[in-house]
Amino acid sequence: MDWQLLAALFGVVLNRKIMSDLLSEKEIEQFILSGFVRIDNAFAKATADAALDILWNDLPCDRSNPSTWTKPVIRLGMYTQQPFIDSINTPKLYSIFDQLIGEGKWIPCRSVGTFPVRFPAGQQPNDTGKHVDASFPGNDPGNFLEWRVNARSKGRALLMLILYSDVSENDAPTVIYKGSHIDVARLLSKEGDSGLSFMELANRLDGLPRREEVYATGEAGTVYLCHPFLVHSAQLHKGNTPKFMAQPPLLLKGELSVSESNVGYAPVEQAIRLALE
Repeated sequence: MDWQLLAALFGVVLNRKIMSDLLSEKEIEQFILSGFVRIDNAFAKATADAALDILWNDLPCDRSNPSTWTKPVIRLGMYTQQPFIDSINTPKLYSIFDQLIGEGKWIPCRSVGTFPVRFPAGQQPNDTGKHVDASFPGNDPGNFLEWRVNARSKGRALLMLILYSDVSENDAPTVIYKGSHIDVARLLSKEGDSGLSFMELANRLDGLPRREEVYATGEAGTVYLCHPFLVHSAQLHKGNTPKFMAQPPLLLKGELSVSESNVGYAPVEQAIRLALE
């Protein structure tokens, strides 16, 4: 056997695999202009299934009996078990984080945060308002409605929408307001380092330009990587199968650079700079 030829062929295959894990120039441009990019098959279905088993075990209702699904949304706590960690720490996602934020500028996730599990209960949930997820605490760290967000996105590199169940347009997919991150960046640019609190910002969103609505649908294992300023909202479940999605932040090691950089700007920074032109 020609071992040199075999090694060369293996290198070609490996290189193609690495390249397939990366975003294309078109996808990066979409992230900058639209505020999000969808990653299909970000993690294996078996990983999603293992996570679902854990989540169902913690719910106060019967997985096989829809008559027990009486609430439109039930929130479950922080999850650090292996299926959850595996889902958000894949080589594919790591490569894309480096592309969008910059190598060495983000912190790997060790928890996927809370789960707002949505059920087809026939009731309007009380958490469907437009919002932008806040990033750092205000004067009262225990009051999450007073957490803040500023123009440099202190603390947060990305918002991630992680699907652990198949989500169709009827299954309460998160509503993404395409391009709204640009409007939010312009708004925050006037507020200094302290930025705005979650509620201060939420109260101003209806005054921003109208944006196209995109539904965050996909099969289990799909991840939407969103600009931290992207406006989004929940909605009523109109389907038959409960929706399981986590929405953790990808944390920053420092702050984003939006001016006077000597090394250029990552796509997440370019989007903010575009808003300030």
